Amino acid sequence: MKKVLSLVLAAGLLLAASLANADTKRLTLATGGTSGVYFPLGGAIAQVITNKSGGAISVTAQATGASGENMRLVQAGDVDFAMVQNDVADSAFNGLAPFRSKLDNVRVIGRLYPEYLHVVASKDSGVKALEDFKGKKVSVGARGSGNEVNCRQIFGFYGLDYKNIEPIFLPYGETADQFKDRQVDGFVFTIGTPNPAIQDITTAQEVVFVPLAGQKVDEIVKKFPYLVKDSIPAGTYLGQKDAVPTLSVQCILVANKSMPDDVAYTLTKTLYDNLPDVAKAHNKGAEISLEHAADGVTIPFHPGAIKYFKEKGLDIK
Repeated sequence: MKKVLSLVLAAGLLLAASLANADTKRLTLATGGTSGVYFPLGGAIAQVITNKSGGAISVTAQATGASGENMRLVQAGDVDFAMVQNDVADSAFNGLAPFRSKLDNVRVIGRLYPEYLHVVASKDSGVKALEDFKGKKVSVGARGSGNEVNCRQIFGFYGLDYKNIEPIFLPYGETADQFKDRQVDGFVFTIGTPNPAIQDITTAQEVVFVPLAGQKVDEIVKKFPYLVKDSIPAGTYLGQKDAVPTLSVQCILVANKSMPDDVAYTLTKTLYDNLPDVAKAHNKGAEISLEHAADGVTIPFHPGAIKYFKEKGLDIK
């Protein structure tokens, strides 16, 4: 009799587990290149949401070409949510260059952390200011990425374009390899700090961190208000003794507007209620906060996210 009861109990537990598994919403999170911050941080976010949602959500992080591609993937419903730069999200949502049509199926879950424009040149290139990149080989990031969008935004203010430099379209890891092999003279990374690819470079050779400051930066911010005056803290990288004036954007989390409100609510709540666990899994998690969840956001929030933030006393619409 006991054996029969044990078998019945085991069968019941298996059935319950099967039903719970069937009810789990499986989501795909689009991140970025494997050598950037998006991919490992996205993996940490995916793990925390999966482990802390009580079986409601299971998230798989997917490597992509980053912001520009991610907006298109979310718009098309090919992924459920994604990490993107706030300026890229704004341009895509409103159909501004380099996007040819409005990607207005996208809604915001929340802001994650600031990303700094790193302008880096080899010591022997002679580059000290951005204007000096004329005639040089410069990695501008993967085609369509937020990184490349930022290059297009700022280059014109310094008399640069893709005709008077040799643009190299590479993700972070490949850029680092070519830079160390002296195949490129410099690069622009829009990324959180510290970036592993740049850390790797600075352990192998001396570099120049090119500052972005002065009147031209004021003009850039006036035209592109999503770009904020900022600085890369001193000592972030080997040999970088002083803070480097630059610009920053915000990494935000977006989802397709068709995501059910209850799923978006659970996703948002699970993430922001468990930020210490994200920080333990990846150091950038320490820069995510409920207080700054709306910083730099210029496109609509998802109703499910709004519900959570209102419960927390935030006036987000």
